[in-house]
Parts: sequence; C-alpha cells; structure tokens
Amino acid sequence: MSKNARTKLTKAVLGIDTNARYAHQPKDLEERARAVLGSATAYIEEEPTVAEWLRELVPTRAGVAHYLRTLFPPLFWIPRYNCRWLLGDAVAGITIGLVVVPQAMAYAVLANLTPAYGLYTSFTGAVLYWVFGSSKDIVIGTTAVGSLLVGQVVNRVQEQPGTDFDAQEIAHTLGLLCGGIFFFFGLFRLGWIIEFIPYIPISAFVTAASVTIISTQIPTTLGITGINGQAPPYRVLIDTARLLPTAKLDAAIGLSSIVLLFAIREFCSHMESRQPAHKRAWKFASSLRLTFTILLFTLISFLVHGRGPQISPKFRIVGHIERGFQKIGVPRPKMSLIQMVLPELPAVAIILIIEHIAIAKAMGRLYNYSINPSQEIVALGGANLLSPFMGGYVCTGSFGASAVLSNAGVRTPLAGVFSALVLVLALYALTGVFFYIPKAALSGLIIHAVCNLITPPKSLYKYWQLSPLELLIWVACVAMAIFMSLDYSIYLGIGLSIALLLVGIARAKGGFVGVARSQRVPREAEDAAAGIATTSMATKDVFLQFDRRDSSNPAILLESPYPGVFVYRVHDSYTYINQALHVDILQSHLMENTKRTSDEEYEHESDRPWNDPGPRDKLLSQHLPYLRALVLDFAAVNNIDITTIQGLIDLRNLLDRYAAPDTVEWHFANVQNRWTRKALATAGFGYPTCQNPEALAKWKPLYSIAPISDTPFSAHLGHHRRPFASTIDEENQTPPSFSQSTTPGGTREHTTISAVDRPFFHLDLYDAVDAAVRDARCKDTDGSI
Repeated sequence: MSKNARTKLTKAVLGIDTNARYAHQPKDLEERARAVLGSATAYIEEEPTVAEWLRELVPTRAGVAHYLRTLFPPLFWIPRYNCRWLLGDAVAGITIGLVVVPQAMAYAVLANLTPAYGLYTSFTGAVLYWVFGSSKDIVIGTTAVGSLLVGQVVNRVQEQPGTDFDAQEIAHTLGLLCGGIFFFFGLFRLGWIIEFIPYIPISAFVTAASVTIISTQIPTTLGITGINGQAPPYRVLIDTARLLPTAKLDAAIGLSSIVLLFAIREFCSHMESRQPAHKRAWKFASSLRLTFTILLFTLISFLVHGRGPQISPKFRIVGHIERGFQKIGVPRPKMSLIQMVLPELPAVAIILIIEHIAIAKAMGRLYNYSINPSQEIVALGGANLLSPFMGGYVCTGSFGASAVLSNAGVRTPLAGVFSALVLVLALYALTGVFFYIPKAALSGLIIHAVCNLITPPKSLYKYWQLSPLELLIWVACVAMAIFMSLDYSIYLGIGLSIALLLVGIARAKGGFVGVARSQRVPREAEDAAAGIATTSMATKDVFLQFDRRDSSNPAILLESPYPGVFVYRVHDSYTYINQALHVDILQSHLMENTKRTSDEEYEHESDRPWNDPGPRDKLLSQHLPYLRALVLDFAAVNNIDITTIQGLIDLRNLLDRYAAPDTVEWHFANVQNRWTRKALATAGFGYPTCQNPEALAKWKPLYSIAPISDTPFSAHLGHHRRPFASTIDEENQTPPSFSQSTTPGGTREHTTISAVDRPFFHLDLYDAVDAAVRDARCKDTDGSI
C-alpha cells in the first residue's frame, strides 16, 4: 500500500490526518533552496521512524558473536598466556590466599555463621571469577559490610514469629536471590542502571557499616557477654560501657591483637618511605600482617590450652571446624523463606553491586585498563549463584584483598585459581589449627580491617568544597545508621540524592545572553607589529549571560544582538519538570522588554479580561522594540517530551497574539537529537509559518554548504579539511566560488549542511542569531509590521 493510500485510509477510518502537522509549513521551501543553491544540492532531512528505531534494537550477527565472546573474557587473553604470567599469578594467588583465609573466617562471624562458611564463600569467588571477570585485580569473597548485612537479614528472619529456619538456610536463600538478580542484569547488559546510585550514599553507608561493625565487635574483643548486637550502634556502645567491669581475659587477646596489627602496618609504611628500593617487599610484609597475627595468637592459645579431647578454655576460641566442603549440596529454598527475605533484598543487592563495581573501576583507572560493568555483574552473579551450592553465602569484591592482589604483581585473573588452592588446603589440612583461634583475635582483626573503610576528615572537607548539600546527605545517612538501622540509611541516602537531582533539574534556570566581540591576542607581539596574519588575531562573536552568573569577566561589554531579537540559553535538560519555569522566565522577560505591535481594542473597558492589565503607558514603552524573534540555544537539551512541547506551543501562541499581526520567529540552535527535531517540527517549529503570506514572501533564507565527502560517514575523521563551510543567502543570489575545494577530476560537489526544509534549526548559536537578526532587520528596513 502506498503512502498516500495509507494516509487516506487513516483519515477515513480513524479521523487522523497525518499531514495536518505540516499545514502551516510553506510548500516551496525546497524549490526556493534549489533556486538559490545553483550547482550545490539541497539536503532534505529524513525524519526518524518507529520502524527504524525497532531495527536498531535488533542485534546483528556480528553483534551477537561479539556479545558471546565478551561473556567469556579469557578468550581474549588465554591464547597469549605464558610462563612469566603463570609465575606472577602463582605468587600473587598464594599471597592473597594467605590473606583471605583469616579474613574469611572472621567475616563469617558477622554473618552469624561459623568460620568455615567464610572459607566456602571465598573459595567460590576465587575459583569462578576468572571465567567471567574483566579485571585482573579483583578478589571476590567475603566482605565486612556484606557479612554484616547477611547477619542482619538472618536475625530479622529468625525474629519473625513461627520461624524455624536456621542461619545457613537463610544465607543460602539470600545468596541465590542476589545471584539471580545479578546474572539477569549482567546478561542483559543493564550495568548502566547502577549509575543512578550516586557515590555519597554509598560512602556514607560504608562508614556507617564500619561503625556498626566496630560497635558489635567491641564486646567480643573485651569478652563481654549479654549485649544485644542487633541494637542500633549507639545502644550497643552504651551497653558495652555499662558492662566494662565484666570484661574477661579475652580483652588482653583482643586489644593486643589490634595494637599489633596497627603497629605492623605503621612500621611497614615507615620502612617503605625509608627504603624505597625495598618498597614492594615491605608492602608484601604489611599485607601478611593479618595472617601473622592470627597465627601468633593461635599459637598462644594452643600453648595456654594444650592438646587433648577435653580442654577448659581460658578465653573463647573458635572450636571445632568441619574438615573439607561438608556443606556442599543443592539448596532448596522454601517459598515462605523467599517471601521473608525479599524485603531485605534491595539493600543487600545495591551494596554488593556498588562495592564490586567501585573496586573494579578504581583498579582499572590505577593500572590503565578498562572494565565492563555489565560483565563484572555477570561474574558477581555467577559467584553468588554458585556459592550456596558450595555452602557459602553472598560475596562481592573486597577492597583490602584486591589492593593486596594488585601489589603482589598479579598478571591475569587466573591468580584466583591459586588462591582457591590455598583455601582448599586450609579446609582440608588446617582445620585442627583453626580450633584454637581466639574469637577475640578474630574480632580484633575485623575492627582493624573496617577502620580503613571509615571516611577520613580530609575527604569530608573535600565533599564540603565540592557540594555542601551532599555532605549534609552524608551526615544524615550516617546518623540514620547509628541511631536507626543500616537499611534505612541506604534508602535515605538514595532518596535524598534523587530528590536533590530532581530539584536541581526543576529549578535549573536558563539565561538570556548577549553578544561580546572578542579578539585573541597573538603570542608574538612582533608578528602583530609586522602585520603577519594569524588566526589568533581574528575576531569573533561570543555569547555571554546578561546576568553575569557565569565565570566570564563582569566588566565585558555585552550588547543585544538586535532590537527585538532575544537569545535564551537552556543550561540544563529541558523536560516537563522545568518547562514551566523556562516558560515563565521567557514570557515575563520578553513582555517587559518589548512593546505590543498593536493594542487590543475593546468597545467597552469592561470587556477586557480580568487578567489583562491593559496597555502600558506609551511614554514608558515607546523606546522599547517590537518583538521580532526568539533564539533558543538547545546545546544542553537532548530529549524533549509532550509537556515541554505543549508549553512551547502555548508560549508561541501567546507571543503571536502579543506581536499580531506579525508573527514571532523561533530559531533553534544546536538541536542534535533527530527525535527532538522531529517533535519540534511536528509542533510547527523549525520553519517559517505560512500564516503571514506577505512576511513569508519577504523572508530570505540562509544556507550553509560544504563539500561532499567521497566516502561516507567517518572515513575522514581526524583529517583537517579545507575550506570551511560557505554561505549562500537568497538576498544576493550569488553562490560563492567552489574552486578552493577540488578533486583530481575537477571541482568537488557541494551540499547544504542542514536540511533546507528546516531552515530555523541551525548548526550553532552564531548561525541562529545571524539568521534572526537578518530577518528582523529586513522587516524594519521594509517597514513591515
């Protein structure tokens, strides 16, 4: 069916005239352009269609093949694997394995699980990440914050009446749900969604979680019992202070382990600066301080308690740990348990994914490689899906372990396999040693590790310098976590950040701009004195805000482009959220700085509408110009919606009544999005209206032309091509010479840069203002109204 037939059928059946939107568009725009351009060709803009948009969504064969390859990043580097890489990965993997073992055991305690579950979890992340991961420096395993969240979910589910689920079952269900969500987001390449979550709420949450972890571990470090660790941190600290007289021998173990850990770290840091040649060795020694401390206090515990089937502990120890992967199996979560866990899922998922992507991006920036956020989410999803089958719980990237891995000289993600071997060795050969680990020493290790996660004062001062309001959000989030709960903290932070974003968009004012004549000063005064022509001596028009709220020199002289021509710059997005503000600013400014073309006459004054104050005093308005044109700079605008279009239409109608019998010209600069151009053209913008035939006959279009490329699209990117675009106008009817741009066969053909059927959509603000001023000057010269 032809296009005309479809149009007639649509009109007959549905009553929709698809050509009605072009009712006010002049029919001869293309003919007038061809008459002026001469040998240059006229470009007609092709509007985007829904079918075209749908075709862009259909993956190509090459795109599918690329997608499948990117699902398995090792395909890109495994063929080049060599012995030197193997040696580096082995050293780094074994090193990180020694670091992860005590960390994993300690963090499992935060999740209300036995230390063995931390080893199961870290093994899963280590053995699987290299298959899907895109970073060589990431260590997926247990983390303090993730384990704390699991522990809180376990407690909340178990506190519900009639609940008989154990901590292992709850942790496995949470891991499966998180893994499924991550895997879905990663496979469908939805990693961009995490960009909606800003940095400040996450920073506040990590700090608040660190404070919460420290408050819950202090009683264990001191050997104090009878404290509700699930209470808000301020309550836990108060109860701990009240029960200090009941501290036991565990306090000696816990406090001395904390002191020893910090002492080793500071000593190694001092030696790094004293001995730069051995900096890597001292970093390596510092990274093993956790392992050394745990082994030392395990030895002390063994010497104190001795060997035997029955011992009387002098302080609390870890006790029996099952050998090997005793909890391996297929998890079977119950629907009732899933329903209980689901409300807790958003906070846990958000924190795990943000923590992981933040580490991956930081490592990529540090070592000059890029990561794929969506692929990282696939790796995270795979690890969390597999973890419950191995007996573990949720896992994510670890800040501390990743830093140790990168400093150990890792070469590829395959280093995780070597750290997994260390974890297997620990599970099968060292469980007897783990029996004697003091719980106070594990708590001391946790406190030492999370102290590094607290945001330092210098960072808070930087937040204050960058954005004071975001610092207030940070403080509110931390306060909420300390006095309420961590879940409320992350929700509050995200909610306040989104509210701040929306308020900023809603109140983002535009500004009217004026013209300043600028000239670049030559670098060599002698060249200027000698009269040597350089581009630096050229003058050009620059457009600056009249209210001088930009960073330009306020002493610069600004002038209006032309009486009755106004230029308005949109500083931010232009959407339904802020369109009313822009319309109000435009309407009030235009009417205050112009006069009516003709006064509205009423037979009786009482016929005047109640909201019309009547004509202004002619003595006060006689010096004001008539409203001729409005130029909108849409450089900051990408998408536009129906509400915004309707606001522009209403304003246009109001201004046309104000300027009647003349019509106000609307010029748009820097409208790049094709759908935005289509929406504006559908609403009657982008071309002169044919409602005023006399004015339309006198209108003289302006066209910019440029040479046609021999090859399409981006073949000439990066090459400077001369000459620059030429300009043809209908007034002189004389196309410029094209002899400057030639090919081996003769003169190169030229074409218009912009569509001739959208002459009021301009390439840049200079062209838009130039066209508006020329048309306004023409009206004044011809004596048009």
